[in-house]
Amino acid sequence: MERGDLVGLSTAGQPQLGVVLKVDGKRITVAVGQQARLSKLPLRELQHIAAAAAHGQVGPDRIGASPWKLNDATLRAWVPPRRDVAAAWMLLSGKGTPCSWQEWCALVAADALPLQLAGWWLWLQGHQLWFIHHHGQIAARPLDQLRQLRLERRRSALAATRQQHWHRQLRQRQILHPGDVDHRSIDDLALLQRWAGHDCEEPLPAALLQGLRDAGCRPEPAAIRQLLVDLGQWDPHALPSLRQSPWAHGFSAVLESQAQELIGRAAEPQAGDERRIDRTGLYCVTIDDEDTEDIDDAIGLERRAEGPSRLWIHVADPGRLIQPDDPLDDAARGRAASLYLARGILPMLPWALSIGPLSLNAAQRCPAWSFWAELDNAGDVQASGFERTWIRPAYRLSYGDADDLIDLAPPQEPHLAEIHGLLLRRRRWREARGALLLDQPEGRVRARGEQLDLAITEPTASRLMVAEAMILAGSVAAAQAIEHGLAMPFRSQLPAPLPGPQELAGLPAGPVRHAALKACLSRGLTTVTPAPHSSLGLEAYVQVTSPIRRYGDLLAQRQLACLWSGRPPLPADQLQERLAACEDPLRQGHQISRDDQRHWRQVWFDAHRTDHWPAVFLRWLRESDRLALIWIEELAMELPAQCPAGSEPGDALMASVQRVDPLQDCLQLRANR
Repeated sequence: MERGDLVGLSTAGQPQLGVVLKVDGKRITVAVGQQARLSKLPLRELQHIAAAAAHGQVGPDRIGASPWKLNDATLRAWVPPRRDVAAAWMLLSGKGTPCSWQEWCALVAADALPLQLAGWWLWLQGHQLWFIHHHGQIAARPLDQLRQLRLERRRSALAATRQQHWHRQLRQRQILHPGDVDHRSIDDLALLQRWAGHDCEEPLPAALLQGLRDAGCRPEPAAIRQLLVDLGQWDPHALPSLRQSPWAHGFSAVLESQAQELIGRAAEPQAGDERRIDRTGLYCVTIDDEDTEDIDDAIGLERRAEGPSRLWIHVADPGRLIQPDDPLDDAARGRAASLYLARGILPMLPWALSIGPLSLNAAQRCPAWSFWAELDNAGDVQASGFERTWIRPAYRLSYGDADDLIDLAPPQEPHLAEIHGLLLRRRRWREARGALLLDQPEGRVRARGEQLDLAITEPTASRLMVAEAMILAGSVAAAQAIEHGLAMPFRSQLPAPLPGPQELAGLPAGPVRHAALKACLSRGLTTVTPAPHSSLGLEAYVQVTSPIRRYGDLLAQRQLACLWSGRPPLPADQLQERLAACEDPLRQGHQISRDDQRHWRQVWFDAHRTDHWPAVFLRWLRESDRLALIWIEELAMELPAQCPAGSEPGDALMASVQRVDPLQDCLQLRANR
């Protein structure tokens, strides 16, 4: 090997060409590549390709110099012809032993030029499949290996083509139709959907990350949701918190079948029916929103010849058909409550069962739990009790219908006005004992397909009456439980230091004053022993009037059923275990409900981003960031907004949308004076 000779070498696993500059025994100094980078290497790591002296040149110092005149473009062009390669492979295969570099070159083509030799050597070191080059020896690859490698290469090429097509689809952000994506892309889509739903810790593969970068999509849930929406693979109104919840996929076919079986058996006598008291002759009605189908309570009045009129609160009795720990009971416990979302209801129990034999449907003989109370002139309960009954609601009223009957009190229908008067007396009694009456209009966005509707619920006389009746029933149930030493899911609330009378008097009545009070309240608690509920003004309280919609109410009814029938009820520790099993789904359900209403508010404000609304300042949330709570009366909503420094409760403001993006879960309002 002499100065100026052309050699091949490998650096960092990459084949390179170089020119010999100096020979020092078995150490050779080489000018490597087009940049002539100096490198001192052992002789054994170099492959002699061509001698400079054979071409009448002495001492070229780089591969670009004469006689080599090599560059990347010319080298890439000198790939040995496939026919010559195949012939060399067949000859070597037949020979059965490796050959040297020089012998291999002679097999491919005699009298090759240096440029050809250099190109062939680089090709031999590259991704060709025909030959195995090891320590200067070249062998023909066995036929079976060659076939396998060719198959793998074809598969890799197809995979690369598919991936390029998939990445192009991501970049184009057009709707994907069935058949547009292969199984690997479907796997990528599933992973992206899990990421979009915040329910995946699996890292995104490098290839998919590259596809996202090419599509201008950041690897974060909100950006991925937008990409999936563009591809038609994500409902823009889907709630990530709902995806992996018990409500996500409805009820199984087995549970629906069991529900239908119970519907078919509902008219048959059930255990305990013989002890029910027939109260079908007593006046009672149901009062609900016009679109309510699952009716779980009714109110009534019994005028007695002796003593005061008796108020009745009747509650649906799902325990007549659903037994503890049966599959439907397990499903209800796993949900813990029905969810009332903007696009509809996700029920705790199969819908056909909830609106069928479990509901208190008008003009039908219905099984019920019936709580009764007699009030004194101040509104305190002087006598109360509960029964398992049959009732027959006279008719179903909407809240609007009930308001008219309360207001007009027609002679042919005087009962509702009297019920309203009794419950108003009860409400005042609770207020005198510290109850906080924080009733105000509430605006909620509802969605019917693509149609948005802002529904504002006003605290009308009938709504306040029904709410008071439910509180009264819970008070009666709690009193009965305490009297008989019965463990129940008691609801309580610790007293909190509230603003003083003088401070409250300085605040406008209504939402401003309510906001000041609500900011002080402690969270409600559920315990198996009684405790006061400060904001209701009660010594003890049990939620018991929505057993179709709340599993805790169903548990309370079962405890009462044991008391009614003489069977042993669940002891406190076992009841606590049942309640604990509901904590996670309850928490999850509350989060879904909050996410749902927040999202649809964002959608609504997105459609009204140019509007302005008169608003009232309620209180600071983070004064340092000028983030406050405002009340928009036109929408009946309390909302966070950026407010002017120095704002005080009751200040009049004008609110507008600063930024809104439902897919980014973003709504920023600004309120100015």
